[in-house]
Amino acid sequence: MTNPSHPSSPTIQNLSTYPLVQALLDRRSRRFAKGMRLSGGPLTFTSAQKPQPLNLEEEAALAFAACGVTGYGLADLPFQNGDVPESGGGNILIHFIGRTVASGDAVHAVALFVLNDAGVWLLKRPQDYPRHEIPSLVEAARTREFAALYEKSRVRISDRRLDIPRTLPYVPPFNKWSANQPGTTYFLPINELTALYINILLSAFSEDFGYFVLDDRGGFQPAGIARFAHSRGGQLHDDPTEGRVATITFMETWLYEFTSFEQGQMLQNLALMAEALGVGGFPHFAAHPFGWMQALNFRMEQVPFSHSIGAGPVKTWLLNLLGKNQLIPTAIGLERNGVVLLKPFCPPYYRNMREAVLAFVNYKYGAGQGTLRDGGAATAWKDGATVQAGIPQYSDHAIETTIAYCDYVYRRYGRFPANSGPFRTLLAYQAHQLDREFYATFYKRELT
Repeated sequence: MTNPSHPSSPTIQNLSTYPLVQALLDRRSRRFAKGMRLSGGPLTFTSAQKPQPLNLEEEAALAFAACGVTGYGLADLPFQNGDVPESGGGNILIHFIGRTVASGDAVHAVALFVLNDAGVWLLKRPQDYPRHEIPSLVEAARTREFAALYEKSRVRISDRRLDIPRTLPYVPPFNKWSANQPGTTYFLPINELTALYINILLSAFSEDFGYFVLDDRGGFQPAGIARFAHSRGGQLHDDPTEGRVATITFMETWLYEFTSFEQGQMLQNLALMAEALGVGGFPHFAAHPFGWMQALNFRMEQVPFSHSIGAGPVKTWLLNLLGKNQLIPTAIGLERNGVVLLKPFCPPYYRNMREAVLAFVNYKYGAGQGTLRDGGAATAWKDGATVQAGIPQYSDHAIETTIAYCDYVYRRYGRFPANSGPFRTLLAYQAHQLDREFYATFYKRELT
């Protein structure tokens, strides 16, 4: 028997020579797996075969394509202002370790869960490994030891396949028959938003950017940061004619878009790897506000609807009177066996948003262990310590403005970010063994 983790196995050899352009040309959503039944309409079909799970090697190759650690980022940015005013800002980077998909600010905000018939696993992100282990991970990736990497990266969450209710609003009608079925492997990305949010704010409120943010759901009043405005002697450009006035909705839409493109690249990589492996798969809707987090047993908090919309006393009283002030389940962290696996920068893991922001600043700049102050231990530079020493710290004004804004959002809306809390799903990708008889029955030969 071929050792599935050995790079000389046929599957890995095929992957190493599979043409990228061919994968791009042939990439399709192929939903019908062995053991499935499609009922309704002209494509009605029942598989004559039993569900057949992916093998470890196939699953491992897909996992690597989605989020494998690949080496050190180049971080080729201006870290200080040069001869052009307001041209620095390279300290927006959070990590110097890369994986198979790009990430805004190198935050690696997306955590990937894998569900199959044997259970559920969380795959470690680059920041979840000790930094001294990164070189060995990169070497194993370059020698195509995907199965070994996969087993090293997995943290078991459940010993059985988990699921959300198979009804609206959790699952659209057209996905009920195919999504997360027996025999399939279900890849579920979940965005952790607080680290990227705070990181964006620290730059947005810096002297180089100087954005001024209003609360568009609170009468367009300053979002807790009025005292930092130019008109009061601060660093923020509160004159709308200068083009640097934004809103909370704008900032959080920006945040969601940044994390969505990281997630989108994961799904594209999964689709291309599925094509190279010769298995089926498809991306699909997984964006319920709290359904998947509840199913995965995240730590949840109940936020009153009135608080989540920033309602004042009168509107809150009216909602209570009408019995419409329901509690909104909000995921706030993932814990197993006393270990915190996904910890956002917000309460309850910190006493308040001041403590959370300062913890994030320390995560980047803590002496000897911050990602920007570790002596170059996890960077691609020849003299990492010297380069890191030239990366400027955030100004006190930027830090205090960020604290004020984050505290305002959390107090007014009961969560951070305001519109969702720390975690958010969007799409999932399922991979499976195809029932080729279905495609031979309904499709032209060149498409099967």
